[in-house]
Amino acid sequence: MKVRKSVLSASIVMALGFAANAAAQETTAPATSASQEAKDLDTVVVKGIRGAIEQSLETKRDDVTRVEVITSEDIGKMPDKNVADSLARVPGVNISAASANEGAFDENDRVSMRGTSPSLTQTLIDGHNVATGDWFVLNQTGTVGRSVSYSLLPAELVDKVVVRKSSEAKLVEGGAVGSVDIVTRNPLNFDTGFSVFGSVGAVYAEQPDKIDPQISVLGNWKNDDGSFGVTVQAFSEERHLRRDGQELLGYEQIAAGSAIATSNPDLAGVFYPTLVGSALFEQERKRTGGMITAQWKPTDTIELEANYFRSDMKADNYNRNYMLWGARILGQGAGQAPDPGYVVRDNTLVQANFTADPTRQYGIYDEISRPRAKSNTEFFSLGGKWDVSESLRFTAQAGTSEGHGKTPTQDVAEWDTGLGTGAGWSMHGVGAADWNLGSANTSVPGTPNVDYRLDWIFGFQDIDVVDEEDWGQVDGQWFVDGGLLNSVEFGVRQAKHKRNLDQVTAQGPACLVNGQVDPSCPPGSQSPFDPANFPQGFQNYPSDFADGIGGNFPRNIWFHSMEQLADFNRFTNRNPVTRFFFPGAYGLEETSSAGYVQLNFSGEKWTGNVGMRYVQTEEEVTNYVNASATDPGAITTSLFGPYKTVLTKNTYRDFLPSANLKVDLTDELVLRLAASRTLTRPDFSALAGSVSLLPPATVNGVGSGTGGNPNLEPILSTNLDATVEWYYAPRSLFSAGVFSMDIDNYVSLDRERQEYLTIDSLHPAPGAMVPYDLVVPVNSHAEVNGVELAWEGTFGEYFGAFANYTYAEGDTDDGLPMLGTSENTYNVGVWFENQMFNARVNYTYRSEFFSGLDRASAFWQDDIDNVSASFGWKINDNYSLTLDAMNLNNPKTKYFAESKERPRSIYENGRQYYLNFRFNF
Repeated sequence: MKVRKSVLSASIVMALGFAANAAAQETTAPATSASQEAKDLDTVVVKGIRGAIEQSLETKRDDVTRVEVITSEDIGKMPDKNVADSLARVPGVNISAASANEGAFDENDRVSMRGTSPSLTQTLIDGHNVATGDWFVLNQTGTVGRSVSYSLLPAELVDKVVVRKSSEAKLVEGGAVGSVDIVTRNPLNFDTGFSVFGSVGAVYAEQPDKIDPQISVLGNWKNDDGSFGVTVQAFSEERHLRRDGQELLGYEQIAAGSAIATSNPDLAGVFYPTLVGSALFEQERKRTGGMITAQWKPTDTIELEANYFRSDMKADNYNRNYMLWGARILGQGAGQAPDPGYVVRDNTLVQANFTADPTRQYGIYDEISRPRAKSNTEFFSLGGKWDVSESLRFTAQAGTSEGHGKTPTQDVAEWDTGLGTGAGWSMHGVGAADWNLGSANTSVPGTPNVDYRLDWIFGFQDIDVVDEEDWGQVDGQWFVDGGLLNSVEFGVRQAKHKRNLDQVTAQGPACLVNGQVDPSCPPGSQSPFDPANFPQGFQNYPSDFADGIGGNFPRNIWFHSMEQLADFNRFTNRNPVTRFFFPGAYGLEETSSAGYVQLNFSGEKWTGNVGMRYVQTEEEVTNYVNASATDPGAITTSLFGPYKTVLTKNTYRDFLPSANLKVDLTDELVLRLAASRTLTRPDFSALAGSVSLLPPATVNGVGSGTGGNPNLEPILSTNLDATVEWYYAPRSLFSAGVFSMDIDNYVSLDRERQEYLTIDSLHPAPGAMVPYDLVVPVNSHAEVNGVELAWEGTFGEYFGAFANYTYAEGDTDDGLPMLGTSENTYNVGVWFENQMFNARVNYTYRSEFFSGLDRASAFWQDDIDNVSASFGWKINDNYSLTLDAMNLNNPKTKYFAESKERPRSIYENGRQYYLNFRFNF
């Protein structure tokens, strides 16, 4: 640790020494600032693939820091339908289709850099943070990171995306390993006084076999003298999603000394799957919103800008999982032993069969409908620039942002199935397993209380996770003519961030008496356990369910409609007071104050900067904990026991030095050196996370879950970066770089056992105190070292290609793998463009990475690759057609546990095709 800080200090001194030595040989130095250069580049009009590449490389070369730039090919046309997909082709950037362990969907949603988790990469819009929300309930109440959901950010919003791999003192802290800045358009940068751009089209999703509309329109107006302008953008994008999968939800061990271990000694300590299921997820998404930007230059020295953006995602979804219940069958060694002929491999029961026992239950079936699930984000910002004189400039920005993730309702039915049928499984490593429920007929519900019966009704209600940030900052820049020093930048910033989940209603089975819920269920009531009240009629999984993932397992599964589940869930108690699940609620208030000074230098063949940023972080975390009923602060209105709120306060102060140096070794060859100390604050769920519990499958078993730690310190990373770039021809580049990140206070995971009052089918009211093994975050230490290689070039006037490769090796002090670290990532692409047609094909590969702990078991995502393509036809100057094809190789997302002999899940989402008619006037 001390050695790394010494290296950082030495790097900054060396950069200053190099700059001073070079300046001694110079008599003059240009006074143009990097920010002014960026502004000038913004005025360049680019069209098409070639123009976008040219502007991106020009911006990259001119910047003193280590950046990658993706420029829009035309107004409203990013290279992909999703900003995250475009970022996937940047060296050192990884993308994922899940923010935690909910399993991958068909749209990439999170961005990370250099083999780290998405929470260590900061996403900004026009240089400021944006509050965000997640639509999926597990990301609302479980793992809640600081990463931004890209599903809320349409690609049409973007002018360019700047990926910063090295830091400067003037940049907003928050990205320990780097930042992604999504830059939108300014009204006064358009060519004409009035213009309209847009697209109308449709998307076809192969898996659900649905076609949905897509529309986006951008209008811009500015006055004749170019002093005032307004840009208005609106979008409405719908699509259907269907995810077919098999899920193996965790592993347990057969306890030494148990009945099974005694009768079968070779099974003592062996792992087996707790649940193996046929999982069908369906969803209808509708993303709507827009952005308004107004820009005003009342004088040549003053400029004002106002922005408002909002994006709403309606995300109704229905999840079904028909499962073999291994935990109930084996009961950690207290249940039924497998028949002779079972197979153990890598301490895992990979093949087992269980002869039918008429007294035993072998299956469980969850139907979970989430109508009105949604997420949204919005922000309003005001900014201004004042050139006080030729040598002094001030800029200021203030704004507010708010995001929500909502699951107001979960309609649930959990059924006991496989009653006396027997069961068996055979696992074949990562991928789909073979499994069965013996004689069970999975295509029809069968006879109530013979083939199936209600086990329980669960599900959090009234979820509204509120994410808010207010900020204000003032920056100054003093320009110096001649000499070593080019300019001095300085500024202050303050932000307040809040993240709250104030209400979690954990519904449970109740009954109706004269239309009113009565949890005591007296005689004559309408009970959900009464077969007469079960939903009538059923449907079946699609006939082609899971055709592409292999394995031999139940596919023709019966299910009820979302409307039937909603009607059946009238037999529940959703009282927000008595059913308040206090372990699930939390609150966080975080105030950050920062100030910085940065010195910018330049000479004939070099530019550089050194700076220092000071950051103070004040954390206030509110947790809801178990309490004694006699505690004066106890609240006793919840059926889950007495509780009280605990407020934890901490203040942290950190200094973040940085230095960057760019040297033009020749007209084509550029050397970059960077050293910095950067900061990221721990995930919201790590600091203030709600307690999420999965009850055990047996009366004397141990449950699992997750929790938070309000005393986690900010994550600090010491970063070193060196890169050589060779711009050997127009629109061409070869670069090679190395990087090293030493991460203090890295958030790792550990386990601790706690007890919670549990009320379910195994522990009916008034419930029982049950032990749980919780996964909790702790501060640790980690480091990442790696190499980046990139090439981009053209073949003649119309053809081009690119390729890049990143190697990242991550290690932690506690021996656990680093979250999100893929050792190998590479991208390859080719393109063609002439005056009428354009085409591009891209291939992306990412090796396996650790995704965290889930249900007391490791969760790794296996290797994955992806092929996408886009085609365009320019009809004339005003009209064109585009076709974007995503997931062309129909990738299967696979997960496994501690060993590849323990598969966790496999999902197939299918291909998507976007056809759009584009226009501009």
